[in-house]
Amino acid sequence: MTSLARAGGCAAKYAAGRLETVLAGLVPAEAEDLLVGLDPADDAAVYRLDAERAIVFTVDFFPPLVDDPRTFGAIAATNALNDVFAMGGTPLLALSIAAFPEELPTEMLGDILAGADERIRAAGAILAGGHTIRDDEPKYGLAVVGTIHPDAVWPKAGARPGDVLFLTKALGTGIVLQAVRDGVAPAGALEAAVALMVELNKASADALRPFAPNAVTDVTGFGLLGHTHELASRSGVRAIIDAQALPSLPSALELARDGVRTGGDRRNREYAGPHVESNADDALEALAHDPQTAGGLLISIPHERAPVLEATFSAEGLFIRRIGRVEAGSGVVLE
Repeated sequence: MTSLARAGGCAAKYAAGRLETVLAGLVPAEAEDLLVGLDPADDAAVYRLDAERAIVFTVDFFPPLVDDPRTFGAIAATNALNDVFAMGGTPLLALSIAAFPEELPTEMLGDILAGADERIRAAGAILAGGHTIRDDEPKYGLAVVGTIHPDAVWPKAGARPGDVLFLTKALGTGIVLQAVRDGVAPAGALEAAVALMVELNKASADALRPFAPNAVTDVTGFGLLGHTHELASRSGVRAIIDAQALPSLPSALELARDGVRTGGDRRNREYAGPHVESNADDALEALAHDPQTAGGLLISIPHERAPVLEATFSAEGLFIRRIGRVEAGSGVVLE
């Protein structure tokens, strides 16, 4: 399937800078109960139903990044569901969005749906329908509705000076997938990347929820630095990232040192680069700009809660890495 796609996964995202220009031309909706919409945009929209209930709504789809259809469906579903977890919500209902060439066997589309359904059930949600169209390039994703308490939304715009920054997944999926396409990926690299991309952020979100983080987003197509820039700029703070602390997939850094890059790397640098000060080496900077698919949560939490958060994740067998801090000021530093 990947031979039919010009770009796969979140690397196929519309360039962040262009997207900002497009959205700037829209007049944000004004509604008292629209808690999160376009002003500012976040990982999902949130609409309050009453004092105790709000709905979280998101949509996400992309072309294939692996050839196995069931795996593609699972990755695409995970990526969409994770937007709800990034807001602090719980997925409830999902609808499929599929574009598929008629020349390919219908069994392949069935396998994509089956892979997605397995991840949707694992998230505690229900696949309830969807829509398909004919297209020369396969694409798949979900529209997802979730629930949340109106006072428990995790915004991008809440980081505060003194916060600690955490990341809940390793980086490097874009680099590894590009190496696979280039025929230079070492044995086991693809399998490690796939295992990461089908991992829901459900367990991490559940463990994080009692800590009331100041800001949360998930790291996807704009790369760690792109999403950190969004968090910092919307919060009115300066984010300091420790390049040496960045977790990476096995072989991702080595591949980056060998010059493996995705097309998304260039677009991410064009978007975030003007706002980033970096004295890190080229490979670590590439890892920080690498477009991720179904990446982990980027968390900004008061420093006094950080040690207990780390201990909680460790006790529950969950991955978490302290990668930086928040200061007064503006911009992002990769040091």
